[in-house]
Amino acid sequence: MKTTIAEVYKYVEQEVTIGAWLANKRSSGKIAFLQLRDGTGFIQGVVVKAEVEEEIFQLAKSITQETSVYVKGTVKKDERSPFGYELSVSGLSVIHSAVDYPITPKEHGTEFLMDHRHLWLRSKRQHAVMKIRNEVIRATYEFFNKEGFVKVDPPILTGSAPEGTTELFATKYFDEDAYLSQSGQLYMEAAAMALGKVFSFGPTFRAEKSKTRRHLIEFWMIEPEMAFYEFEDNLVVQENYVSFIVQSVLDNCGLELSVLGRDLEKLQRIKAPFPRVTYDEAIVFLHEKGFTDIQWGDDFGAPHETAIAEAHEMPVFITHWPTSLKPFYMQPDPNREDLVLCADLIAPEGYGEIIGGSERVHDYELLKKRVEEHKLESDAYKWYLELRQYGSVPHSGFGLGLERTVAWLSGVEHVRETIPFPRLLNRLYP
Repeated sequence: MKTTIAEVYKYVEQEVTIGAWLANKRSSGKIAFLQLRDGTGFIQGVVVKAEVEEEIFQLAKSITQETSVYVKGTVKKDERSPFGYELSVSGLSVIHSAVDYPITPKEHGTEFLMDHRHLWLRSKRQHAVMKIRNEVIRATYEFFNKEGFVKVDPPILTGSAPEGTTELFATKYFDEDAYLSQSGQLYMEAAAMALGKVFSFGPTFRAEKSKTRRHLIEFWMIEPEMAFYEFEDNLVVQENYVSFIVQSVLDNCGLELSVLGRDLEKLQRIKAPFPRVTYDEAIVFLHEKGFTDIQWGDDFGAPHETAIAEAHEMPVFITHWPTSLKPFYMQPDPNREDLVLCADLIAPEGYGEIIGGSERVHDYELLKKRVEEHKLESDAYKWYLELRQYGSVPHSGFGLGLERTVAWLSGVEHVRETIPFPRLLNRLYP
């Protein structure tokens, strides 16, 4: 029976054949232990000299790391294995022999591993992170489908920018200027006016010259937008969504979290509702914590976000930010003209902002004024303004950064490990 490592639990005490790669091995005089992987998981194959032909045993002792093989053997339950099963090997054949595989079990520097990202992905740790990323994506679709959202795909090439053009990659679109999208939000607002509740999931690009562990040049965002949803409604959707994906990772990625040594208790306590702190309250709190350099009207950096997060065991919303710090499309606080109805959701454990969201300006005259104040080209935003001319309604939305969220859930330090092929300030290879 040909199967995969992920499916061996169906064939206990039966003989199966698995196509795999040799991740690692060790052997004594009479037994060879083969660490095998096939993309679906990892399993140990045990080759006992007395139970196989001599050429099979010698092959098991001599094959090299990342050689591809077909392995035949009987599936055994093994309580000592994190996976729960092992393979008692009876047959082994080489598909392709790997020679001098560059990533050995010894320690390697980060730059070396990044240069070999196409191979580093094969490691058990990177495999675990990618499986968690996949689960977050799967759970995202499940959540929004269950909640009645419609998936809509905004364009990647755009003629305007939701937050100005200073951090955009410019290109020529025949004889026009175009940009790689930094957000699908404006288009999602149009879609929400047609379909009610929508979400997108796609790549975004920021030409931001940042080298921090939280930043990528190309990353993926989940961006819901909802008609007739006001500010508080928006926060409820966010906390329910984040709680859902955390629980899905706990339910379906236990082995991967174990491989990464993740503290499960910290994730198990993540349940809606989340605490909320206003920007004003955050400023007072930071002053009390000794951050005397931060003044009202300043944006928060990583140390400030971390200090606020450490005061809570769950993600925390920082709400009602100064208008001067936020993009043109955010709805003013009806009680204070100097604030907008927006929130950043800060993840625990120093992972920073994972969601930015707001209620959107729905009044035509106000939005037109904002476009002018931000010196945006009115012709490029004509269609966006028209959304407020023809049946405008209160509406809200947010964007969740996939890679930061996966970094938090996985417990890895840098977002470069949470995307298959990261694009960093000085890295476009591989």
